[in-house]
Amino acid sequence: MSLVANTGKLAGRTLFITGASRGIGKAIALKAAKDGANVVIAAKTAEPHPKLPGTIYTAAEEIEALGGKALPCIVDVREEKQVQAAIDEAVKKFGGIDILVNNASAISLTGTAQTDMKRYDLMHNINTRGTYLASKLCLPLLKNSNHAHILNLSPPLNMSPYWFSIHVAYTMAKYGMSMCVLGMSEEFKPFNIGVNALWPKTAIATAAIEMLTGDTSTSRKPEIVSDAAYIMLSQDPKKYTGNFAIDEDVVKQSGIKDLTPYACDPKNVDNLLLDGFLDDPAAIGAHRNVTTASIRRYHTSAVNYSEKSEPEGQIPTLFGSISKVITPELVKKTQAIYQFNVKGKEEGVWHIDLKNGEGACGQGEPKNPPDATLTMDSTNFAEMFAGKLKPTTAFMMGKLKISGDLQKAMKLEKMMKSLKNKV
Repeated sequence: MSLVANTGKLAGRTLFITGASRGIGKAIALKAAKDGANVVIAAKTAEPHPKLPGTIYTAAEEIEALGGKALPCIVDVREEKQVQAAIDEAVKKFGGIDILVNNASAISLTGTAQTDMKRYDLMHNINTRGTYLASKLCLPLLKNSNHAHILNLSPPLNMSPYWFSIHVAYTMAKYGMSMCVLGMSEEFKPFNIGVNALWPKTAIATAAIEMLTGDTSTSRKPEIVSDAAYIMLSQDPKKYTGNFAIDEDVVKQSGIKDLTPYACDPKNVDNLLLDGFLDDPAAIGAHRNVTTASIRRYHTSAVNYSEKSEPEGQIPTLFGSISKVITPELVKKTQAIYQFNVKGKEEGVWHIDLKNGEGACGQGEPKNPPDATLTMDSTNFAEMFAGKLKPTTAFMMGKLKISGDLQKAMKLEKMMKSLKNKV
């Protein structure tokens, strides 16, 4: 649901949007279409994906149904010839390009040892190189526009070591997009081209979030990002450039006070999963003397639950309960082994094997190497298995450290749903 009214400022403007067949890219395209904008859908999906909805052609139909004009182009942003061909087609059909939205992105939230070079190259070639390439090739046309913008869907350049330590390859690739903003906003000032970055405050209900967590109930809808993008792209590019904006801030500054309609589940409006690369300065100031990982706190009541002291022996009792609800079906669905390094009052090592046989859990290291090792305080551990603290939320808050396969670790989110009512 869009809360920002269309003003017609993008009427007749041509937007070139990478990765616009679904998710945030498509949402931005649809918002512009309501103004009567022309949209070049530069994305790879020409044939329906077995798991992910939308193609460049279905997106084109939606754009035109809202009053926009669409040009679907099969584009892999890693391929210079394909990007240039789409730009040439845009010039033929629409006469030029006014706005470039660099949305296409690849993600792998893995540590150094777990990131193979094929995945590393994919992220850097799509995120950083793809953004640079599209900006470079669109530049001659943007110079000819009297309302030229480049908008990159990338985070503020937060130099906290934490964000590098947990997935350095992905951080480098996303920060490459942001460095394009930093450099090009200054470089392109003489041409009156506004270059800005936009990043969500919270998780957004996209295919990526669904894939990582299997749950979008603590996410917001893509429309909060598309509303923010619309506001930014309506600004005078001569005056509005070099900004690293957060969607929530942009929308609030436009006068929207109640953001509840953006929540996928209104019941979770105060329990939203925060996106990466954002730190709370107030909390950092209050925790200057502790390690970087532990100073991260966020602007949401998701972190405001009370941390009550737990009775002795809670974790052994907890694992006793977990053992009763492990089923072959859960093993088949999860296919992962977890090791838990518990700190604090009930320090110890525990494991859950949801990969072999009928599954197992108990004290000590697992018999087979773990797919993911999770380290957290015993109080938070108990909260997590009680369903009061989601693993993804704990990880984003710095309460949970993960080594190994992050995507398998996030499968705990699904496992908790089947456990929390029984444990």
